[in-house]
Parts: sequence; structure tokens; C-alpha cells
Amino acid sequence: MSQSIHRLRPSRSPCPIGRASRLLGDRWVLLILREAFLGATRFEEFLPNTGINRAALTSRLAALIDHGVLERDPPTGRRAEYRLTEAGRALAPVMGAMRDWGQEWLLDGDAPSF
Repeated sequence: MSQSIHRLRPSRSPCPIGRASRLLGDRWVLLILREAFLGATRFEEFLPNTGINRAALTSRLAALIDHGVLERDPPTGRRAEYRLTEAGRALAPVMGAMRDWGQEWLLDGDAPSF
């Protein structure tokens, strides 16, 4: 992606799937959300299981906050916690469906599952 996901304008697509895919279609966003659903709240907790670099994590967290999926407490400064908002928690069935589909159709026998 040539431009940061954080700088992307909201989709103008009349299709709700098209609009959602603008944010949720990013691999890193999905892995960050997975970690948030598994209980990660601090910046450093998102790094080990995603393989994401710090700059990409910073931009994706900012995008998720901008789109109302995560909230940051406190909003500025160090030692912040990132929490799923109501909109973020509403993604639980989507994440579960992706997990179930991947487990049934793509799971390598040794791969971990959340």
C-alpha cells in the first residue's frame, strides 16, 4: 500500500462491504483486532504475535481509533491502553466466522488458533 492506511479517506462506496473492506481488508488490521479480542491492550502486546513493525502498528492503531473501532486511554502520552469500542466489539461475529472458516478450510495441523 503506497499510502498509510491512517491517511486513507473513508470509502464512498454505496456497498457496505466495500466500505468495510477499506479498513478491515488490511492484513495488519485483522491481526491487531485478533490480539485485541484476545486481551492485548498495550502497544507492546500487539507486536509479538502479529509480526508487525512499530511504524505499521502505530499507523494501524491510529486508523482503528479514527474509525471508532478502538479507543486509546489516555488519548495522548505514554502508557496508553487500547480498547475495543462498541463498534469494535460488534466485529466479534465477523472475527469468529473468519476463524471458523480458516480453521475448517485453511488450517495447517500445527498452526495455533485463537
